[in-house]
Amino acid sequence: MDTRAYLRERLPQVERALEAALPPAEAPPGVLHAAMRHVLFPGGKRLRPALALAAAEAVGAPPERALPAAVAVELVHTYSLIHDDLPCMDDDDERRGRPSVHVAFDEATAVLAGDALLTAAFQVLVDGADAESAPWRLAAARDLARAAGSHGLVGGQIDDLRFDPADRDPAHIESVHARKSAALIAASIVGGAHLGGADADSIERLRRCGEAVGVAFQIADDVLDAGEDDLCSSVRALGVDAARERAETLLAAALAELAEFGERAEPLRGLVRFAVRRRE
Repeated sequence: MDTRAYLRERLPQVERALEAALPPAEAPPGVLHAAMRHVLFPGGKRLRPALALAAAEAVGAPPERALPAAVAVELVHTYSLIHDDLPCMDDDDERRGRPSVHVAFDEATAVLAGDALLTAAFQVLVDGADAESAPWRLAAARDLARAAGSHGLVGGQIDDLRFDPADRDPAHIESVHARKSAALIAASIVGGAHLGGADADSIERLRRCGEAVGVAFQIADDVLDAGEDDLCSSVRALGVDAARERAETLLAAALAELAEFGERAEPLRGLVRFAVRRRE
């Protein structure tokens, strides 16, 4: 399957849904809404939303049904980027080829823009719920909240900030990756499956798939960034070749979880491979 073609095909759906999820930049308070949009548009590859749509397909639902989960996870991801770039965090002045939000606006506005994106994510998940979809949306919201909180992204971020440069324990590094990166990728896949009406067994298979590919995704980032000054890195702990081998082992585990889903999971398989084997 041509995964890049799949991403191009799904991208307009995602962009329209993201646009509809946020107020226009001119709506008061304009500076806040402009800051919320600054990193969201134009975005990156939209890999997480695509994973949500493909997961819905894998469980036999039309991909459009997973759009609320796709949008919600991208809003959470964008909030995390804005906060990660802050001077008190990673102190990055640039994001996606543009000034970071705290540089383009100011630090307080960046904090509030991230806060607003995080809350907007959960509004998207619950808006429009009806008797049929309410249980699925509730489950997706629960899993996304856990992925974004102290047991997931936020907990991983604080451990990353406090990481001991002398620590080269691969298991500890992977535990940070599992929360800071993998939890949100798993929530993308599981959220799409929830909104697709998946049964409990399918949800757990897809959760394990997402957790494995999420760690492998971060290891792939570490390999691509080899030589960068990232202390919590699998490359620092293992070396480039062993890190690549570990990513491939995790990829195989993720793909094994998809075996039961047959042909309809082929888009998801392609995205999982792309996430780990990309070159940029």
